[in-house]
Amino acid sequence: MEGLRQGNLGEYALTGRIAVITGGSSGIGAATARRLAAAGASVVVGFNEGAARAEALVRDLPGQGHFALRLPATDSAALKAAAATVQQRCGRCDVLINSAGTTRAVPHADLEALDDALIDRVLQVNVRGPLATIRAFLPLLQASGDAIIVNISSLAAITGTGSSLIYGASKAAMDTAGLSLARVLGPAGIRVVSVSPAAVLTDFVPGRSREVVEKAAFTSPLKTLTEADDVAVAIMGTITHLRLTTGVSILVDGGKHL
Repeated sequence: MEGLRQGNLGEYALTGRIAVITGGSSGIGAATARRLAAAGASVVVGFNEGAARAEALVRDLPGQGHFALRLPATDSAALKAAAATVQQRCGRCDVLINSAGTTRAVPHADLEALDDALIDRVLQVNVRGPLATIRAFLPLLQASGDAIIVNISSLAAITGTGSSLIYGASKAAMDTAGLSLARVLGPAGIRVVSVSPAAVLTDFVPGRSREVVEKAAFTSPLKTLTEADDVAVAIMGTITHLRLTTGVSILVDGGKHL
């Protein structure tokens, strides 16, 4: 595990490291891409439909070796093909961030509005998608010898709140899967961590206004609005400093869980 070590005990260098981000063209994914690139990593900006956004972000990133790549969460064959491209161009993957996700605002008490199509879509993208991505990139993570998988979860997984009942359930499923993955992948030098924000000021939830996010944030003990970059900084901490941390969820919620 000496490959990423630098200077002080517990700190890792990212220069020359390969990071793959699903949902990397906007929101938390894009903010994390900027942080990783600034720290010296070569970033693969994954996208589904946001090809133009991904390409624009790649052009704007500092450093070198970055490229955009289609990583559709619901297409396992395409994910395997994308992993083959990363294998050919990079040879390994040191950091895999599962940031792609979907939801729709549905009142939790309105079970009629929680239709089968929405349930299936959220579970496909938010649960099957990350697991299929991990499966596709596992050989490249193993080739690193000191890798980390970061799953973007949510406070909703713990509190049962959030945009919809099924969204919180999907994130709880990934947190539980992360526990198992941390256990079985640890011997291969692969850590697994969930980073779980409260409501973030992005356009992730269709129709959710800034006022709604601010109102929720100001009911937390720290009364601080969470930006995408706040989550990106937490992700960076799990990668670069928390070298013995695996199988846990790290909250980025201003104390909202309290």
